[in-house]
Amino acid sequence: MVGGDFGSRSGIVDRPSPVSRFTDGDGPVVLGSSPAVVRTVNTERIFEEFPAPSYRGAQESALRDIRDAFEAGNDVVLVRAPTGSGKSLLARAIAGCAQTIEEADPSEPSGAYYTTPQVSQLDDVAADDLLSDLNVIRGKSNYNCILPHERDTPVNQAPCVRERGYDCSVKHRCPYFSDRAIASNREIAAMTLAYFMQTAGSEVFRTRDVVVVDEAHGLAEWAEMYATIRLGPRSVPIWEDLRVPDVDGVDRAARYAENLSQTCTRRKDELLSQESLTPADVRERDRLQELIGELEWFVSDYRDPESPTTWLIDQEPPADTDQPSGGNGSDGEDAELGGPMTIKPMNPERYLRHTVWDRGNKFALLSATILNKDAFCRQVGLNPENVALVDVEHTFPVENRPLYDVTQGKMTYDQRDDTLPEIARTIVRIMQEHPDEKGLVHAHSYAIQERLADLLRDFGVGGRIRTHTRDGRDADLEEWKASDDPDVFLSVKMEEALDLKGDLCRFQVLCKAPFLNTGDSRVAHRLEEGQWAWYYRTALRTIIQGCGRVVRAPDDYGATYLADSSLLDLFDRARTDMPDWFEAQVDRMDAPSLPSFDPQAAVAGTGGANRSSSGRSSAGRSPSTSASGSRTGDRSQSGSESRSSSDRNRSSTRESSRSSPLADVWDTDG
Repeated sequence: MVGGDFGSRSGIVDRPSPVSRFTDGDGPVVLGSSPAVVRTVNTERIFEEFPAPSYRGAQESALRDIRDAFEAGNDVVLVRAPTGSGKSLLARAIAGCAQTIEEADPSEPSGAYYTTPQVSQLDDVAADDLLSDLNVIRGKSNYNCILPHERDTPVNQAPCVRERGYDCSVKHRCPYFSDRAIASNREIAAMTLAYFMQTAGSEVFRTRDVVVVDEAHGLAEWAEMYATIRLGPRSVPIWEDLRVPDVDGVDRAARYAENLSQTCTRRKDELLSQESLTPADVRERDRLQELIGELEWFVSDYRDPESPTTWLIDQEPPADTDQPSGGNGSDGEDAELGGPMTIKPMNPERYLRHTVWDRGNKFALLSATILNKDAFCRQVGLNPENVALVDVEHTFPVENRPLYDVTQGKMTYDQRDDTLPEIARTIVRIMQEHPDEKGLVHAHSYAIQERLADLLRDFGVGGRIRTHTRDGRDADLEEWKASDDPDVFLSVKMEEALDLKGDLCRFQVLCKAPFLNTGDSRVAHRLEEGQWAWYYRTALRTIIQGCGRVVRAPDDYGATYLADSSLLDLFDRARTDMPDWFEAQVDRMDAPSLPSFDPQAAVAGTGGANRSSSGRSSAGRSPSTSASGSRTGDRSQSGSESRSSSDRNRSSTRESSRSSPLADVWDTDG
């Protein structure tokens, strides 16, 4: 296995230590290259390790293909399994193939890690009786101290971290240290990807035989996010005491980061010299330690000529000119002042080596949307020759997961004001079509969510509409799910890790093609290099994830309505990267004839003519559709007019976007 001299881990916060030099230069990771590492993963027991009493859909054949892929000598197996196919059960079976501590020699890794970037996915695993032997560990802030007068204090602010030399009499019963001890000593430890990455180099969570990453499609983006360094008043505790220079390039940013690291170290040492700290002091100390690690990582990586990482610097103008005249963390007193900055890595292969690839012998990466194997490997720094792709068949009938074209125009920033009112009217008509069923609207941004909510209230259907805030999104979501009312939930960034099985949701609306923000420097940099295939593929991935929210089992059903005409152009551009099962949905897409606009019917339960008593046609399709996806009977006049307008918009969109790729995606509001 590729190794590196990372030094020893020190400090309070588990954080990847700075690196010096990798032995294999800037090429892709080649797992299994060290003759000292013996591969003894036992894939022959993959079937007996499957935790469910019986197989569903294509699970048995998927396990057979995964076994064969590992036995063919691949170190990494990508498992492309459609939403609802039981990826967590497949993951458990793979993890169970890791050699046990009894089977391994003392020098060999044993056991397995299960990790996922989604907190909600980890919650689902923890609550699943079939996965009870996945021992979950979370970060300290998720646990409360059990001392009598500290029961509302998170463990990361408890007396054991506030007072020097504190001897806790109940540490053996501390919920955090108890869960950590169990997870570190059992065969399968489960944690979020953030915790997994933060514990790289830890003596507690060492290299294991098998690492399973669920929902792995965004691994490169998650690594970029974790490795991003934000320097500003919210992230730097001593910000008000700093003199921040105007940074005009990465080289100057590295010099400033080095000086700032020294300044943070001095302040941290002052805190460590105290006998007792307040909770606020503890938060400052821990953040300083974390920040020091981030800055040292950046400086080391940037100055390593063999590192493949490209670094970008974004800086805001200074809020005022009253910054102190001292030289703390600056390039000198005469330097021109600057404001908060963000230091961003692109394709942080080196970071992933330390935090992921050096943590195991064999890897299984599962997702419904690893759309292009070679492109994915390039992004995460793997050699495609050592990676196999296993495609799991989709066993949900395509007629149970229809796509409907109700496009009303483009949702690009300059056309949104004209398109949104038409989409709002369309949502009312969709609500009429589903008067007694719950629905989800993917609003894409809070600005769109707020405008849609206002329009729908103006139309008189606000009583059936729910929204959520940034801080209360989880509570608002759970309240909507628990309700029996046929309310429509306007959501933001809920295309992933959301299980709306059965009557929890029967229809959803995609309001906007989820293109990445072209105002982001990383996105702009890639587009300047002509990486348009990556750009469209990333948006397609989000759409496929979103379409899977409402159909969770072979006998489940739910309709997805597409309201932004840019979605249709995206399907044309990214068709070569579509999985076959999603391409079948796109090929079957048709335009429904919705009821005429009548807000009163949308809230009074009087719409949806020709509906069966269950709200679903006998063939399992969305209500009032024929086998081809078209509504039975004559179209209403308003439906025909809407369709004609949409057809014209679709035609003009495709024509203009082909002449200028950016014309169809230019959107800088996120």
